[in-house]
Amino acid sequence: MAHHPRKTAAAAAALVALTGLGTAPSAAAPTPTAHARFVPGACPKTAEPVPELAKARCGFLEVPENRARPGGRTIRLATAVIPATSARPAAEPVVFMAGGPGGETFDDIPFLVSSGVNADHDLIIMAQRGNRYDQPNLACPEFDRFTARYVGLGHDSARAKSQMLEAFKQCRDRLTADGTDLGAYNTVENAADFADLRTALGIAEWNVYGYSYGTNLALTLLRTHPEGIRAVAIDSVTPPQSVVLPWGWPSAQEGIGAILDACAAQPACKSRYPDLRKTLDEQVRRLEEKPLTLTARPPKGGDPVKVVLDGGAVLNVLVANTIKPVDVPAAIDELARGNPERFARARAVDSVPAVGMTAHGLTESVACAEWTPGVSESDVLDAGRKAFPGWPDTVLAQAPQLPFQFDVCRTWNVPDRAAQQRVPAVSSVPVLLLSGTFDQKTGAEFAKDAARTLSRSTSVKIPGITHWVVPQSPCAAKVLASFLARPAAPDTGCAAGLTPAPFTITPK
Repeated sequence: MAHHPRKTAAAAAALVALTGLGTAPSAAAPTPTAHARFVPGACPKTAEPVPELAKARCGFLEVPENRARPGGRTIRLATAVIPATSARPAAEPVVFMAGGPGGETFDDIPFLVSSGVNADHDLIIMAQRGNRYDQPNLACPEFDRFTARYVGLGHDSARAKSQMLEAFKQCRDRLTADGTDLGAYNTVENAADFADLRTALGIAEWNVYGYSYGTNLALTLLRTHPEGIRAVAIDSVTPPQSVVLPWGWPSAQEGIGAILDACAAQPACKSRYPDLRKTLDEQVRRLEEKPLTLTARPPKGGDPVKVVLDGGAVLNVLVANTIKPVDVPAAIDELARGNPERFARARAVDSVPAVGMTAHGLTESVACAEWTPGVSESDVLDAGRKAFPGWPDTVLAQAPQLPFQFDVCRTWNVPDRAAQQRVPAVSSVPVLLLSGTFDQKTGAEFAKDAARTLSRSTSVKIPGITHWVVPQSPCAAKVLASFLARPAAPDTGCAAGLTPAPFTITPK
C-alpha cells in the first residue's frame, strides 16, 4: 500500500529556497549514532517460505528509538544480507527500501531475486522501524480486522468512519501503553537507521534501491546522509517535497486516464468499448447515488462475503490495482451492463486480510506527521474536483486509499514533521527514476518533481505497467541492472519500443 499526495509548485519552490542547494545533512536530521550495532541472529520465520534466507546472513540492527533522547530505549530492526548469485559480484551491495510505509519487507525478497537485483550485487534487506519481525512491531490487527468488515460498508459511511477510528484508537492505546514513542517512527529516523546500518555492517559504499514510499525514504537518505551512496534507483517515485495528502488525486487521474487512453489507441478496444471515460463517470455517479449490496467470493477463494459497491469503492478498486489494467475496460463495460462481478470480487479482496502483516503504526505515524499537516479537507476535495470533474463530492472528499485521514490523524496524534520532511534531495549522485504509465498510486509525472534537483538523473517511463515497475517489466529489470553496473551511463534502449499489452475483449 503506497499512499501519496502533492505539494504546490510554489510551496515546493519556497522549500528549495529555504533549504539552499547543498547536499550537506539537514540540521533537522538525526546523526547516525555510535550506539548503533549489528547483532547477528537467526533469519525471520516468514509466513511464506523465502528460500533465499537459507543462504543469508541475518540479525538485528539495534538503534535508539528516538535519537533526540540519548539513553532512551533501543529498538531492533530485522536485517538480512542475501549473497549475489554471481561468482564475482561487484564490491558495492544493493540496499532495498520497501514501500508502504509499513509494507512487509521480507515478502519482497522473491520479487527482487526474480528480477535479478542480487545477480551481481549482495542484496541487503532491512525491515523499516516498526515493521513485522522488528521489536517493537507496530502492526495494528485491530485495523486489519476492520478492513475485513469495511468491504460490506459504504466507502464514506458514518459506520465505516466510526469503526475505523475506533480500530486506530485501540491500536494507538495498545502501542503507547507498551512505551512506544509513535512520534519517533518517521522518515528522517528511518533514514538514519539505514545510515547506521551501512556503518554497522562495515560497508564503505553501497547502492540504494527503493520503490513507492521507499523512494521517499531513499531520497531522504540521500539528502540527510549522503555519505557512502554510490547510486540511487527509485521506482514508482514519491518525492518528499511533493508528498502531501491531495496527491492521491492527480496520481489516480493520470494512471486511470492512461489506461483509458491506451484502450482508445488500440482499435479492437476502442471499437468494443467506445466512450469508456464517459461510461466510468456515469457508473461512479450511479453507484454513489444508489450503491449495490451483493455477495462476492474473494479472488483467492473462501466463502462469499457481503460487498457494498458505491462510487468510492469503484475508484479505490481501480487505484489499488486489484483489477489488472488489461481487464479494466471489460470490467467498466460489464458494470454498465449490469454485471458488477469483477468489481465486486476485487472489493472482496480485503475481506481476507493478512492480519499483522502491515505495520499500520508506521503508516499512520508517517502519514500524520508528514503528509497531512498544512492541508485541509477542502484541499483534498478541490484536488478531487480538478482530477475528476463532475464526480460526486462524497467520492472526491476522501483521498484515494486514505479515507477519513484527517480524523485518523486527530486520533493518532503525533508531532508535525512536515517542514523537516518536505524538502527536495539536491544531489549529483547518479539517480535512476523508473515509472509505469498505468501507475494509479504514484503517478509517473511525479518523477519530474524529483529529477529537477538531481543533476545526474536518468528517467525512464515503462508503458502499460502499474505500481512497482521492476518485478513487472523485464525491460525495467534490465535497465536497473545496467544502471547498477554503470550508473553514469545506463542502457535504457529497451524502453523505446514498448507498448501496453492488448486489453481483454469480451464478447458483446
